[in-house]
Amino acid sequence: MDLMEYQGKQLYRRLGIPTTPEGRIAATPDEAERAAREAGGPVVVKAQVLTGGRGKAGGVKLASDPVRAREAAERILGLDIKGHAVEQVLIEPASAIAEEYYLSILHDRVSKGYKVICSVEGGVDIEEVNRSRPERVCKRDIDPTKGLDDATATQIVTQAGFAEEIRPDVAAFILGLYSGFVACDATLFEVNPLVLTQDSQIVALDAKVSIDDNALFRQPDLAGMNRRGSGDSLEARAKAQGLQYVKLEGDVGVLGNGAGLVMATLDVVAQAGGRPANFLDVGGGADAGKMAASLALVLSDKRVRSVLVNIFGGITRGDLVAEGVLGALGKLGDLPQKLVVRLDGTNADQGRRILREAAHPSIVPAEKMLDAARQAVAFAKESQ
Repeated sequence: MDLMEYQGKQLYRRLGIPTTPEGRIAATPDEAERAAREAGGPVVVKAQVLTGGRGKAGGVKLASDPVRAREAAERILGLDIKGHAVEQVLIEPASAIAEEYYLSILHDRVSKGYKVICSVEGGVDIEEVNRSRPERVCKRDIDPTKGLDDATATQIVTQAGFAEEIRPDVAAFILGLYSGFVACDATLFEVNPLVLTQDSQIVALDAKVSIDDNALFRQPDLAGMNRRGSGDSLEARAKAQGLQYVKLEGDVGVLGNGAGLVMATLDVVAQAGGRPANFLDVGGGADAGKMAASLALVLSDKRVRSVLVNIFGGITRGDLVAEGVLGALGKLGDLPQKLVVRLDGTNADQGRRILREAAHPSIVPAEKMLDAARQAVAFAKESQ
């Protein structure tokens, strides 16, 4: 479960983690102007979406007065940031920043424990810093059974290259962040940037928080935050329907059965020169109702220009999948997008024959995965 920035900061404050002065959420330019007027000084208008790269996309703007805050909100609200439509902005007092750093604590599947990542170069893509200047990034594995102590936190800030005079404060921040991370059953607490203010305070200027869904029964307050957050509407709809859906940034919709197959399909679409618009695992079964719900979800993304349906028939038979696809189109009506349907496995030949004989104008049957991906990519490019 991911939290919006403003929710992450609310959680940090509750945990005693120093963060920026509390702002207000606005869903309209009028609300943004009122919030800025109440703040009584320069504010930052920040898009609230569950993705990174907001600043580069124009989703973060400094406003010197309420009128400019309103203008910034007008530009940001409705903006598409990596496939996420901005429905809310956070209006918070501008911070007097002296320096920016990076800090995160995460669950590391490789070490099967926790990892602290820290760098004196924050506010930028930490992945790029790690590639080009790895010596500027400190990564330390933490054994969950032993936890994080003062000595280790001090070692982290020293290795990361923090100035000696602020090391105690940064180490204390890391310890507080780690304590909250564990208490909340989190999989990620990220602060980018962590800032040193001009009055020498260490505070979280941003908050990215992910909570383990399997632990929400122990975290009723956090589960309530999830219900209040708007999140991404398509991902929220998918979760409500029991579908595994993740929005991506491309224009080729992807639908398959089984997470491994869908991941492979994403790779093949990229190999064919396209960009996947989503990950969607329809799971077991492929009746008309389930296919209609899945296709409707994929096609709800206005970026989608073609769809690749990639089904391997094990328990699910290819002929039933074909009937499910045709039944889904019967429910959805005429579509402007082409659907390339690749079937393999049990009764795949019968399924492809059913699709060919139906001669539906939106359906293109395919046998090989790479050929199917190339067709889907070509259709997407033709409709641009």
